[in-house]
Amino acid sequence: MSSTGFTSPFGANANPFGAPRIDVGPMHRVAEEDESENVASPTTHAFGQGPAAEGLTFQHTFGGDASSSQLEHSGPRSPPYLDTYPAQYNFARRTSVSAESLKPTSETYDNWVPPFSPKTPEQLGRLKKAISGNFLFKHLEEEQSSQILGALVEKRIPAKGIKVITQGDTGDFFYVVEKGSFDIYVNSKSALQPGPDGMGNKVDTILAGGSFGELALMYNAPRAATVISAEPGCILWVLDRVTFRRILMESTFQRRRMYENFLDTVPLFSTLTPYEKSKIADALESKKYPPGHAIISEGEPGNSFFLLEAGEAVAQKHGVETPVKHYKPGDFFGELALLNDAPRAASIIATTEVKVAMLGKSAFQRLIGPLEGILRRERYVGIKSGVEDTDPLHVPKA
Repeated sequence: MSSTGFTSPFGANANPFGAPRIDVGPMHRVAEEDESENVASPTTHAFGQGPAAEGLTFQHTFGGDASSSQLEHSGPRSPPYLDTYPAQYNFARRTSVSAESLKPTSETYDNWVPPFSPKTPEQLGRLKKAISGNFLFKHLEEEQSSQILGALVEKRIPAKGIKVITQGDTGDFFYVVEKGSFDIYVNSKSALQPGPDGMGNKVDTILAGGSFGELALMYNAPRAATVISAEPGCILWVLDRVTFRRILMESTFQRRRMYENFLDTVPLFSTLTPYEKSKIADALESKKYPPGHAIISEGEPGNSFFLLEAGEAVAQKHGVETPVKHYKPGDFFGELALLNDAPRAASIIATTEVKVAMLGKSAFQRLIGPLEGILRRERYVGIKSGVEDTDPLHVPKA
């Protein structure tokens, strides 16, 4: 064997098998710590302090060419703007983020009681008139309507140009206009800006019977517009955020669930997706009729499509003694006039007390498109359905 000594590839006089290492430069400098010492987490103030941190320095990866001001820290990094934090703030503690639940009620049986504001008979009469045409109140049950009437508070706006809500603010109230008008302004920067044009562009005017402020309460979002009084002597009725969500939103969700469950029992809608059913459920409106009442009359223009929720009814046609069709819960009628844009072809008479779900003409045309072929297959005695003009396989009889 050669007498030449072994030269380590790891550096001069360095033994890779356990001999003491020799410091050969910053690339091989390692700060070792004893196993019995505890090192604080980098997220706490104790990090970098104490015996375990003595002599611990950070060096640049590529040696000592970088300036020490860029590489060394004299201690733990301090958070910016210390004067903006509250006293005794624990910087080492992890923080959490929370938000208001989108569910109107957290518990079915809780202790919430709707607020009540006493009103004179004159005030109550004015309030009923103000909300009678508002779409948000049309579907409420009698008990819910009474709760809303009791919770609304009168607010008078004496002068013109008073800001009722400001774009970008948090929404706390919902407003119903009884008297006067209010202008709506939207700024493209999503918030009110300083200066004479800070409100942005006028986009709409709300008149008596209208309402505003519901979007921020429904979606937990900032106010989307600025609303100011357009004339003196305006009167508003105000509903607080919690009552709005508990009554109006809860009733809306319950109504949607009820109609979705009902639509699941109707064979006509069996091919629709849950999303399509939910859109139809949102557009349906309920109405009750006593026995013997004509739900629709032959010859009248068709404006609605009907689903029979409860009770029974028959279709009758002038000149025909016997009913041309019988209806039971889950059946539908009124589609022909909407499909063919023609007058009602027959009268529908309630034989018992009935409850129907109505779908307006525009909603019918928008939402029932995928079902048109199925609807046209319905047959009535002595009534043309219109399928003769649309089915290329139909051969008319001689």
